[in-house]
Amino acid sequence: MGELKKRKTPRLRGADYISTGVFFLTICTKERRCSLSRIVGTGVPDGPLVELLPYGKIADKYICQLNDFYEDISVKGYVIMPNHIHIMVFVKGKENGPSRTPVPTNQNTIVARFVSTFKRFCNKEYGKNIWQYRSNDHIIRNREDYEDHLRYIHENPMRWEFDQLYREE
Repeated sequence: MGELKKRKTPRLRGADYISTGVFFLTICTKERRCSLSRIVGTGVPDGPLVELLPYGKIADKYICQLNDFYEDISVKGYVIMPNHIHIMVFVKGKENGPSRTPVPTNQNTIVARFVSTFKRFCNKEYGKNIWQYRSNDHIIRNREDYEDHLRYIHENPMRWEFDQLYREE
């Protein structure tokens, strides 16, 4: 029997995922299916708009509700693209929220709980799982990084056709 392959962690080595900080999250749909939204109005002066599909409307509802569900998380910005979501969250620290979930460990960070809870709520309403197993996160390092990522969220619909996650359906 061969050795099991060690899974590569997407986490920044030595980074603190437990205490206060700002994180840029990307959550993708399975097989990058375009089931969340459509980008409409490309080429118009005000730029394209995101038109949420039924799954995207449910995702939008739970992103907004998670702001209230977790006292230790604040959503600073997000965009629901056709096959992925970008969310900027501010994590306030190690305290338990009203969900009474345990204080996070390295494997059970506040960010991981946020993503897991978000996916679970959405999937329950969808009646199936539409999300990829993993999500990506980026620790915001400074004010410039923060502003760059917020701009990225705002401008993402304008660049949809050039996005690495772009897919026609």
